[in-house]
Amino acid sequence: MQLELNEQQKMIQKMVKEFAEKEVAPIAAELDKKGEYPTKTLEKMAKLGFLGAIVPTEYGGAGLDTISYATIVEEISRKCASTGVITSVHNSLVCWPIIHYGTEEQKKKYLPILAKGEKIGAFAATEPNAGSDLGAMQTTAKLKSNKYIINGDKTFITSGSEAGIIIVFAVTDKSAGPKGISAFIVESDMKGFKVGSIFDKMGINANLVSELIFEDMEIPKENLLGKEGDGFKIALGALDGGRIGIAAQAVGIAQACLDESIEYSKQRQQFGRPIAKFQAIQWMIADMATSIEAARYLVYNAAYTKDKGEGRFSKEAAMAKLFASETAMDAAIKAVQIHGGYGYTKEYTVERLFRDAKITEIYEGTSEIQRLVISGSLLR
Repeated sequence: MQLELNEQQKMIQKMVKEFAEKEVAPIAAELDKKGEYPTKTLEKMAKLGFLGAIVPTEYGGAGLDTISYATIVEEISRKCASTGVITSVHNSLVCWPIIHYGTEEQKKKYLPILAKGEKIGAFAATEPNAGSDLGAMQTTAKLKSNKYIINGDKTFITSGSEAGIIIVFAVTDKSAGPKGISAFIVESDMKGFKVGSIFDKMGINANLVSELIFEDMEIPKENLLGKEGDGFKIALGALDGGRIGIAAQAVGIAQACLDESIEYSKQRQQFGRPIAKFQAIQWMIADMATSIEAARYLVYNAAYTKDKGEGRFSKEAAMAKLFASETAMDAAIKAVQIHGGYGYTKEYTVERLFRDAKITEIYEGTSEIQRLVISGSLLR
């Protein structure tokens, strides 16, 4: 396991941290308040290679290792969790499947566009009745001549209303169960595609999450990703990597909670001295810092295991995502408590962090699903 960042990783971390402080932090609260997608920020991030972090250099990407990618997501999420999850989904759930399952033609066509941020990616698997249970998927894709006809609805899609390239999962063989699910590369300007409702959410409000509707949507046969029936395998593989990204996002949120709590506790005076002098506050900060450090190393371990390329890293990714997300929620609760009444107001950053933290325990596999993955890998 790699516990220390190498020199290149430290340089990337420093660059991203400086970018996040200069470009992300100043507008994060306003974007959250307005529910405004961070388009301009993403354009700047694309120029620095963040949106093509894991894309090989031959396709216009930065070609970074997973630990470097995780530090990008963490540092961006530390200042804006919405921008962090957009970055994670774009890389892990959209670029990764094309890198690993796409034909050479698909890679040349789509990866440079995604790496340059010319189009944002989305991952469309979840349906109203198929969340944790992807096998319950109802969206269908039927091959007619040289085109697939897609019909169905997707829901809770990150960047759904803004994405130009979408990885869509649909049933091509109902009799085959999960093995009858296939994956497709869909462009949002294809006929038969439309955006449904955009959800009014508790947190990550600058990340527009929507329904996607497919009505007799025609896509070329060559937009099938992998082979027919590969969809379930592609989805699980992408989600393993995606969980590392969400774990990194959670660490970023938790670190922000700690940063805000330390600063506030040194300034806030009660009973004639800073509240940082009280043991109750000191213990909360100590517990937060310890859990965050442990979560970060779990993320690094999952990323390191992934990069070794010696097989599945499902357990390591699930452990990182489970622990980091619960750490983020716990840190947010403690941060609000340390801030007292002020922490419950929108004047202070911890109120937004509290709302943003909760979703990390839910999307890309709930904490309950992570426990199933972990126990399943140990008990098989």
